[in-house]
Amino acid sequence: MNIIKHYQWKCFSIEEQQHLLPDGREIANTSIKHPGAVVIVPIDHNGDLVLVHQYRPAVSQWLYEFPAGTLEAKEDIFICAQRELAEETKLAASQWQPLGQLLPVPSFCDEIQYLYVAQGLSATDGELDDDEIINVVTLSVSEVEQKIADNHIQDNKTLAAFLKARISGFI
Repeated sequence: MNIIKHYQWKCFSIEEQQHLLPDGREIANTSIKHPGAVVIVPIDHNGDLVLVHQYRPAVSQWLYEFPAGTLEAKEDIFICAQRELAEETKLAASQWQPLGQLLPVPSFCDEIQYLYVAQGLSATDGELDDDEIINVVTLSVSEVEQKIADNHIQDNKTLAAFLKARISGFI
């Protein structure tokens, strides 16, 4: 299969390749290749949720989000989840439960987001990436729901992870 790499930046690339559609037609498809990411739903001993209030330059806004991050080259998914929780919130968890996967933009990107619930939280060391500006916030489930209703939580991975954790009985 012939792959044309149009652009490479950090661990992301834009690639074009021939693709056979289910109806038998062959097309040239251009997509973003992404190594995958993790999204963590941290739940404290009171049942409250730990989120990050993070500045996102791409949209020039502060967003409420669950801790999340991109997999490093050949990194184990669970190790990435533990690393990102520590880096972004300075928390570790003694109990982890996988919540499934998300496909955030399957129309043009192959990213898979792996979801986890993290419980049994305790303080640990962690250091933010150079480009991250984050404040850690702990909110009750009703406060999170109100922020969703008021459109103060707009991040799709956070909304989907909240829903999956809710219908799975974790919150």
